[in-house]
Amino acid sequence: MKPLNLRDLEQQAKETLPQIAYEYFASGAWDEVTLRENRAAFERIQVHYRVLVDVSQRSLARRILGQQISMPILIAPTAFHCLAHADGELATVRAAGAAGTIMVLSSLSTTTVEEVLGAASGPVWFQLYINKDRGFTRDLVKRVEAAGCPALMLTVDTPEWGRRECDVRNCFHLPPGLSAINLLPSNELGEVIGQSGAGMGQAFAWMLDPSVTWMDVDWLCSLTRLPVILKGICRPDDARRAIEHGARGIVVSNHGGRQMDTAPATIEVLPAVADAVAGRVPILLDGGVRRGLDVLKALALGACAVQVGRPILWGLAAAGQQGVELVLTLLRQELDLAMALAGCPDIKSITRDLVSL
Repeated sequence: MKPLNLRDLEQQAKETLPQIAYEYFASGAWDEVTLRENRAAFERIQVHYRVLVDVSQRSLARRILGQQISMPILIAPTAFHCLAHADGELATVRAAGAAGTIMVLSSLSTTTVEEVLGAASGPVWFQLYINKDRGFTRDLVKRVEAAGCPALMLTVDTPEWGRRECDVRNCFHLPPGLSAINLLPSNELGEVIGQSGAGMGQAFAWMLDPSVTWMDVDWLCSLTRLPVILKGICRPDDARRAIEHGARGIVVSNHGGRQMDTAPATIEVLPAVADAVAGRVPILLDGGVRRGLDVLKALALGACAVQVGRPILWGLAAAGQQGVELVLTLLRQELDLAMALAGCPDIKSITRDLVSL
């Protein structure tokens, strides 16, 4: 039976993927409180729909940082797409182009940034961490610029890897032939990155720098002509500080519940962050988006767009590029219908008075 929603696709992916891969993609940190709350918080929000509004013509289009997209739904940076399907990030970027939206490529991609950009028909942003080796980070930024990425997304919620007990229990590792290829050459132990079977925390501990501060954001912004977006903001004061230090965009994110457990659901902190930002830079949100109706709620509470992570992997595992296209199509159709039912003919009509927390 053709999947009717993203939940159906997740079930197909679970049946398709090896347990170690499914649990790597699906799991969260510690007791997974935040992982569950990201979803539950969306379900608590009520929509106070308008009636007798002409919604016969609806527009979902949006412009973000100079990029025109067909809908306010981006593909979030997620690692190791070739673990879900042999075509990996190439299938994902082709699906993004077909849907008229942006893919954010993870620095833990299993396909080189050059290959991904070569297959792209739309914009590809690049997600990165500031490496302990600042020279490596500088070179990676230059490489990403040369490949043609129009924006950088810096993840700022990861001074250390969150404790993901499923990965530790499974001794998570990549199978032979796969690696975090944009981070090669191998680490100082001579291992191909991601294949040590030690879980993410140990396999990638060499890369993260717990000493990173706002001064390093200044440094990164000074390196590049590209706009820098900070991903991992959950406090209004940090949102204001991000803008002061040169951020051109913000992602309200808790890393999909994979870092600090018991952190608040992203949709619950979004209004306060949006108030602090006051329209100065675009705000994206990720974490728990599983319906087009969730997108409507996020837009009403101050987001310019959402990013979708795990569902992209479920679609990829179930049916490669076609599966990712189906994820994006389902979300678009659901958002379009939600807008009609809520009395919103376009994005600008989705205002905060439409919802209640």
